[in-house]
Amino acid sequence: FSSAGEVRETIQGLRSGTVDIVIGTHKLLSKDVRYKDLGLLIIDEEQRFGVGHKEKIKQLRKNVDALTLTATPIPRTLHMSMIGIRDMSLLSEPPEDRKAVQTYVMEYEPEIVREAILREVSRGGQVYYVYNRTQDIADIAAKIKEMLPELNVDYIHGRMPKEQIEDRMLSLIDGETDVFVSTTIIETGIDIPNVNTIIIHDSERYGLAQLYQLRGRVGRSSRQAYAFIMYRKDRLPNEEAQKRLEAIRQFTELGSGVRIAKQDLEIRGAGAVLGEAQSGHMTLVGYDLYVRMLRDAVLAARGESEEEKPEREGDTVIKVAADAYLPDSYIPDEGAKLELYKRISQIRSLEDSETLQDELVDRFGDIPRPVQSLLTIAVIRAEALRLGISEISGDTKLLRFTFFLDAEIRTEGLPDLIREMNGALRYVPGDPPALLWRQRNLLDAGKRPVTEILKELLGKFSECFQADPPGKENT
Repeated sequence: FSSAGEVRETIQGLRSGTVDIVIGTHKLLSKDVRYKDLGLLIIDEEQRFGVGHKEKIKQLRKNVDALTLTATPIPRTLHMSMIGIRDMSLLSEPPEDRKAVQTYVMEYEPEIVREAILREVSRGGQVYYVYNRTQDIADIAAKIKEMLPELNVDYIHGRMPKEQIEDRMLSLIDGETDVFVSTTIIETGIDIPNVNTIIIHDSERYGLAQLYQLRGRVGRSSRQAYAFIMYRKDRLPNEEAQKRLEAIRQFTELGSGVRIAKQDLEIRGAGAVLGEAQSGHMTLVGYDLYVRMLRDAVLAARGESEEEKPEREGDTVIKVAADAYLPDSYIPDEGAKLELYKRISQIRSLEDSETLQDELVDRFGDIPRPVQSLLTIAVIRAEALRLGISEISGDTKLLRFTFFLDAEIRTEGLPDLIREMNGALRYVPGDPPALLWRQRNLLDAGKRPVTEILKELLGKFSECFQADPPGKENT
């Protein structure tokens, strides 16, 4: 909006329905802005909205579809997506010809600053120098000018008159400014392809998402870009700041915003879904219990229920000889591989496995045998846990199925199964009890993958007996 009159005219249009699409700032969340029939709300740069704004957005979202856009979701938003309160889609492929920004994390050193600026200017580029204190930003610009008198150095900050900011930004866009000293006012919405070096002063003071956003101001063309993340000399950052700096140094590939956000979630905690805290750890109940309670509440709100499972200490352990892994030739990216290992470990049914298989085929192509074996073992582990089996070990000649100590096994159908398998199966009572299977009557068992044999055996076990938590009758 360029005038108060245009604001009033647009608000009237929203109320009457004559305006179909409006793009605006936080003004659109004001009490005097009402909508005749709002159907879609798109929130860009979500990480820049505070709690107050989000509470107003919640009110708007009750009866409309909402799409939230951000390269670096805040911990609470990411956490809500990961536990199912929100759906999440990822844009993982960068624009054509983009290169990852080469990132250097180091102590502040004036000579390195000088060399970095000269190298960029010598190839016809421009430089951002981020300094986030308005009271002495002019002094910093003067020092850089003194260091490099032949260059044109300028600066801006948010307290300057908007006309002055606009004039200086236009000089930068036109290529008249070599070094542009700025506060974090340039964090979002700035796209100047000729600026391909950024120097961040006192980087230990910035949040992880903020560092990622600032680094994203360069490298917006096909040219190689550089980021110098500098912390105070002779002063080691605190532990949390060190984790942030290590993360920004480590995650440099294009599209790593979600990985940065996950690291931020680990460092700062997930916050409170129903409260105002957008970060912070659930120290009163512990993270695992908090997530379980929250998942149960989400399922209840949806009218769904999770299948009851015996409470166990840990998961089923499978110790069998099987090629089950994600090959580098299939998934070369280590970050994607770690994420998929985590998702495979969370498989709890055949349906979960098939859904993930479809995604893998769509993203990476036909599934090789080691990956198929890994998915099969995940399904076997889930079924074994349901049956009360704590460990499966052995090979195609002898397999041992050990039960949890607290498993109370209904064994009415076992005698028939043992007879059916011609004595190849033996029940071993004890503490804990176990089942032993020796190769006899599963056709060509020695030539088949152990994963196929396990699936067949667990299917037979499931038909004839089940394990219950303590307290059940008919034991």
